[in-house]
Amino acid sequence: MAMMIDRTDFAELDTRGLICPLPVLRARKVLLGLPPGAVLRVLADDPVALIDLPHFCGQAGHVHLGVTEDGGWQVHLIRRGAAPKAGRPAGMGNASGSNPA
Repeated sequence: MAMMIDRTDFAELDTRGLICPLPVLRARKVLLGLPPGAVLRVLADDPVALIDLPHFCGQAGHVHLGVTEDGGWQVHLIRRGAAPKAGRPAGMGNASGSNPA
């Protein structure tokens, strides 16, 4: 099944050669600069990115559209979620690890 992506709001990030937590931190920084609904294509070769990037997306309100392999590296597609609430950076939980009511 092919995914159709509007190239108007599209960015690419190459994190090949970087290890945890750098792929997630770099993706977070780029996503914060994109409008909601934009798609980020992340190239990664760290095996932990297969776990970390989808987890980060779930925590930060982004959508991990999927991952494929291309030439020995991973290609992650992430759709930017809504803008974070004021006073709380996206993807950063509170110190207790629980969500406020």
